[in-house]
Amino acid sequence: QVQLVESGGGLVQAGGSLKLSCVVSDPTFTTYFMGWFRQAPGTEREFVAAISWSRTYYADSVKERFTISRDNAKNTVYLRLNSLRPEDTAVYYCAAKRSSNYYYNHATYAYWGQGTQVTVSS
Repeated sequence: QVQLVESGGGLVQAGGSLKLSCVVSDPTFTTYFMGWFRQAPGTEREFVAAISWSRTYYADSVKERFTISRDNAKNTVYLRLNSLRPEDTAVYYCAAKRSSNYYYNHATYAYWGQGTQVTVSS
């Protein structure tokens, strides 16, 4: 069973930064397409960013502020959040799948972490 464990969430003021991490317990980590999603109360889970071996993808709402990266030696994917806004407040989830098709659709991901809370105060 593949496990994903996120960390790094917290409370930050608007304009601040956080770095989220997601460790994957699968030695074939390099074969996974990785994504980050977020979900605020009463809303649907939405795409934030994704990464293949060498290509990155971002939602328009976070482009130029968030950066996704991966360290294949550590089986870890990161999400750097800069210039945070109150509307970025949500639970952030890491997800994994084998293909890049429909990377923006949470229903296409096979494996999920438990989520980490990010709260941005104004």
